Amino acid sequence: KLIEEDIYLVDDLIEKPKEEEAPSNLAIVGRYLFTPKIFEKLKITPPGKGGEIQLTDAIKLLLEEEVVYALKIDAKVYDTGTPLGYLTTLVEFALNRKDIRDEFLKFLEDVVNRYIQQTGKA
Repeated sequence: KLIEEDIYLVDDLIEKPKEEEAPSNLAIVGRYLFTPKIFEKLKITPPGKGGEIQLTDAIKLLLEEEVVYALKIDAKVYDTGTPLGYLTTLVEFALNRKDIRDEFLKFLEDVVNRYIQQTGKA
């Protein structure tokens, strides 16, 4: 629930929902400020998706006792939770660093050219 510009009152969360299950078009991107009570909730949170204890589940327990707010940010989000996401994030960050950009770009060009020569695929 929007309570003022870019600040929301959180009433529910879903860990990695399918698009059709998502309650909104907002996402949690992993930056949090909580009261110490979150640690109590983590201790009693059963394993969820993937057999892991999910912070999202602990936040849902916290919602039973405390108000949780969210701040909407306008920023690019990088998902390093998959091998491809991790690699593309590294490449983007490397290309944005002035101190290594040119050398790294040359490396990438060499790798791509070798791949094309070896496989005939562009």
